[in-house]
Amino acid sequence: MFVDIAKIKIKAGKGGDGCVAFHREKFVASGGPDGGDGGKGGDIVFQVDTNLSTLADFRYKRKYTAQSGGNGQSGRKNGKKGEDLVIKVPLGTIIREVSTGKIMADLSDDKPFIAAKGGRGGWGNPHFATATRQAPRFAKSGTPGEEWEVSLELKLIADVGLLGFPNVGKSSFISVVSEAKPIVADYHFTTITPVLGVVRMGEGNSFVIADIPGLIEGASEGIGLGHEFLRHVERCRMLVHILDAAGSEGRDPIEDFEKINLELARFNEELATREQIVVANKIDLATDEQLDRLEKYMAEHGYKLYRMCAPIVEGTQEVINAVAAKLATLPPVVRFESEEIKTTDLLPEAGENFTVRCEDDVYFVEGEWLLRILQRTDLDDYESLQYFQRVLETSGILDRLVEMGINEGDSVVIYDFEFDYVP
Repeated sequence: MFVDIAKIKIKAGKGGDGCVAFHREKFVASGGPDGGDGGKGGDIVFQVDTNLSTLADFRYKRKYTAQSGGNGQSGRKNGKKGEDLVIKVPLGTIIREVSTGKIMADLSDDKPFIAAKGGRGGWGNPHFATATRQAPRFAKSGTPGEEWEVSLELKLIADVGLLGFPNVGKSSFISVVSEAKPIVADYHFTTITPVLGVVRMGEGNSFVIADIPGLIEGASEGIGLGHEFLRHVERCRMLVHILDAAGSEGRDPIEDFEKINLELARFNEELATREQIVVANKIDLATDEQLDRLEKYMAEHGYKLYRMCAPIVEGTQEVINAVAAKLATLPPVVRFESEEIKTTDLLPEAGENFTVRCEDDVYFVEGEWLLRILQRTDLDDYESLQYFQRVLETSGILDRLVEMGINEGDSVVIYDFEFDYVP
């Protein structure tokens, strides 16, 4: 089964908790705090695997969680770092954050992508020792790892995409010009999954061609197979539009050409402007009048018409030569840029809770929504810091601190962020 879209939940590992401990050693009085820090949680990492061609593995497993960091121990021993969880995906996979729909990454090369960062380990009690608080009996908990619901969308990476109604000869063409072996038969929708083939033009010169399953009228609205596979055309640097010159299916090749280009424009307007080479197939069945009419129409619309009969390899080399020449003038395969997920996208929903607890005049504030915002806030940037302060005000956190009796100069700890309270 070909699966080219999936939705999963990923959660990085929680950071280990800091340790509360005091040095105990014979003949050493008041050894002081010596609790170790917690270890960092494991990351969720996506890595391309060229042996994969579908997202079928995600059909049955939907939740992925990385290992948590180890807790700190006495003797200032830090906890062990949690192992990263590496998720293998096919080349060309787009990762989107579900709630915003924004692109997190386009995995078009072998560079790994950290989609969710593991939580930081909590501090042990030595970090909280001061001149007036020499024996702190508390430590910091590790922060939760980032958690996302993401959609995975596979957009095949190919230089050339083959377009055409069912049974116009796309499978026959790709089978004779490349090493691909698609099903070839005289009935509709013999190709129900995209087929990739490598066309070799000589040493060090080759390109990838994709046989996109047959498009029909209404494909952009979900009719037939087209809606499911139109996304794969988006990456192609150029298109080869194959027509049944003889109209052997009872259709007019000119109408076919116009209908498919209309479907491309409806799906993505930019696709309608993509470079196209138009090929008249089944010329052995077409009359001279049919070919002349088709050639005249294409010339009027700025296209040169190439003629071929794919099964007997007539004219196929001329088509391939024209494609190679055109590719040499075109930019590389389309790559989708990642989009920033702003802190404003992660504002708390009405009714979301937070907790505040006080230990030795240190106030600890926690809340999952608050952590998500903090993880996306640049605390070294003045405007970001101002925004985070407004979040504390509008969410009622500062009012809660006042209710609990916080005084000027008391410490406030929000996960990894610590500051002195100033009213």
